[in-house]
Amino acid sequence: MIGATNASIEQALGKLLAPYIADESNAFVISSDFCHWGSRFSYTYYIADAPSPAISALTLPNGVGSNAATLDIHKVHDWQRGTNMRSSKTPLNPKIYESIAHVDRACMCAIGTGRYSDFINIIEETGNTVCGRHPIGVFMAGVEEIERLEAENEGQSGDELRRRFRFMRYERSSDVLSARDSSVSYVSAFAVL
Repeated sequence: MIGATNASIEQALGKLLAPYIADESNAFVISSDFCHWGSRFSYTYYIADAPSPAISALTLPNGVGSNAATLDIHKVHDWQRGTNMRSSKTPLNPKIYESIAHVDRACMCAIGTGRYSDFINIIEETGNTVCGRHPIGVFMAGVEEIERLEAENEGQSGDELRRRFRFMRYERSSDVLSARDSSVSYVSAFAVL
């Protein structure tokens, strides 16, 4: 179990767990809701230029139905332009749920890169409330450590990253239309080491 922590502790824990992650006889289960959006969660981040209509929930980064164009739309965004919504405002386009999906997919894309720093950066830039961000981060740091050690031992550059999460499903508890609404996002993924 991993509670609230910080990047340096996550990386240290990842290094400690790396031998266990590398051991094929072990399995790790990371259980997490994804984004909790709404004023009751103190998170109302909104991207006014999110893709509308939202990218299909059947198109997941680094998983089912993924393609390079889907991933690129989340990598080039200026996340600093997002705002926190007030309950009196309801945008027409993009819909709030489209913005939520856009930010969630950006987090999934960062996880899909396998680079711990990409994941931490998108969480910091968007403030996304990914509940399991700390155990996800520890696991990603552990996988990076395994790859670093393998690259050292095999004389590789370390650029060939093999182990990645594959996303299987993305859902939200509701499609938020008003700043007074709320929703919780859910993502399922697996990684074979």
